[in-house]
Amino acid sequence: MRVTIAGAGAVGRSIAAELLENGHEVLLIDIDPKAIKIDTVPRAEWLLADACEISSLDEASLADCHVVVAASGDDKVNLVVSLLAKTEYGVPRVVARINHPKNEWLFNESWGVDVAVSTPRLLSALVEEAVSVGDLVRLMTFRQGQANLVELTLPEDAPVVGHRAGSVPWPTDTALVAILREGRVLVPSEDDPLEAGDELMFVANQEVEEELARLLSPRAAG
Repeated sequence: MRVTIAGAGAVGRSIAAELLENGHEVLLIDIDPKAIKIDTVPRAEWLLADACEISSLDEASLADCHVVVAASGDDKVNLVVSLLAKTEYGVPRVVARINHPKNEWLFNESWGVDVAVSTPRLLSALVEEAVSVGDLVRLMTFRQGQANLVELTLPEDAPVVGHRAGSVPWPTDTALVAILREGRVLVPSEDDPLEAGDELMFVANQEVEEELARLLSPRAAG
């Protein structure tokens, strides 16, 4: 898979290194010469250019990319890159970094964003996830479909404890995608029993999150 990353700062370089380790082709673009640190990610391709300019994206052969990651520290840049990638080059997957929570509402399909990642929201969600049992925690938002990745740790008195995953009447537009149990990641089947302490990961429409929380936790139901 070919991935272009706009923004070669610490975040962009870290993403590039991970993707290269997983066998992908990566191009890093940045307008700042000081950001072009080829020795830090020597296996990546590098381009000193303005990722908000069509000519730069032509030079980057963006039409041949499978994924574009807008990872700069400037939300305006990330929005422009996302919009150009989707509308001018038809990139199948556009992932954008949100630097300031007040701009989160802009990062949607109207700006070409398929997945928006807000570092402040993610950090706060991880804090909540670490300390909360029985609370539904939103980890990530998939903007194009208005779906979220959410997590809930089952308390001992959860109504679904002891029930098979396939017997639970999950809300519409909800999918149980993983069960984290005692350090293991389980791909759930219909016959898997749900246990207290299980961390359940769902992809769910945001409109049914409250219904899902009520189903899983007495605290939410009360």
